[in-house]
Amino acid sequence: MTRALRSHVAQEWATDFRPRAWLRGGHLQSILPSLPPRRTWTRWQSRALRAVARPWLLDCGNGVRLQAWHSPNPASCGRTAVLLHGWEGNADSCYVLSLAALLYAQGYEIVRLNLRDHGRTQALNRGLFHSCRLADVTGALRAMAARCGAQPLYLAGFSLGGNFLLRACAEPALPERVAGVVAISPVLDPDHTLRALEEGWPVYHAYFVQRWSRSLRYKQQCWPDAYDFRELLRSRSLRIMTDVLVRERTAFADSAAYLDGYSITGARLLTLGVPARILAADDDPIIPAADLARLAPTPLLRVRRTAHGGHCGFLSGLLANAYSDRYAVAQFAAFHDSAPGSEQHGPPPQRPQGR
Repeated sequence: MTRALRSHVAQEWATDFRPRAWLRGGHLQSILPSLPPRRTWTRWQSRALRAVARPWLLDCGNGVRLQAWHSPNPASCGRTAVLLHGWEGNADSCYVLSLAALLYAQGYEIVRLNLRDHGRTQALNRGLFHSCRLADVTGALRAMAARCGAQPLYLAGFSLGGNFLLRACAEPALPERVAGVVAISPVLDPDHTLRALEEGWPVYHAYFVQRWSRSLRYKQQCWPDAYDFRELLRSRSLRIMTDVLVRERTAFADSAAYLDGYSITGARLLTLGVPARILAADDDPIIPAADLARLAPTPLLRVRRTAHGGHCGFLSGLLANAYSDRYAVAQFAAFHDSAPGSEQHGPPPQRPQGR
């Protein structure tokens, strides 16, 4: 059903994703999931898990705390899905809730994690978020594993969240209960992504400048003795904002070293400890698909590519489960089926039906 691509890393073309003709634009796929009526439909679909969600304050070590939202499942299949949003998203982002709703219907308990300084959590930690704070996420995973006991953890991340989780799964500190990871439209080479934002459709650059500026203003409000971003925010440039903050607020020598610090191309994923899957679209306007060929070859990593889907879109219809959601559920079931002693965790959840 798939044909292999010529690349060092195992890749395949998806033949089971055929969006309607009017949905085949990369920009539309990227933007539409966050707009009504799709946003309204997603919140309706996720109403059950949101109704029972309770906050978890996670001790991630070294005084760092992150917030997560845990939804217990009365029809639990004995597995927990951990979902992580992208940059300037949060635990209530539409793509997170969309996948969470489908997994919840399959019997998974859900944990939706907020990265540092996301989801209005700027007051929790004095230190400023940046994308190389991998210890935040690995610490959060250890804290979740302790709370979930014997339940295996199934990880799914979007964009920068996918990048974080893939890096976490290549770390020796990964909890043993992690069964596998699915990354949807993950950031591959951050420098190339920054260039795409600068040189592509101006809407994306303006969107992230606006969201990041709002986050930094709130951080300053929470910690007025530590931060004054007024001059920085006048630049209205992702490149300038990154350069200044890296120089003033991190130990990196320059922004080039910082961006390379969270790249997952090259040898970065050779130490993966669990099965990992990447879903990426060739028409993603933010993540250049050519960078997929630069991922390290490892038997634990597989990439599925689609011609359409944009950035974290993958919509086959306006009011229907996204292909990325169905793909993640199917991969979680496959992780379970291939795990040693998987029968101790109960029968696998019913696989979703394609459209």
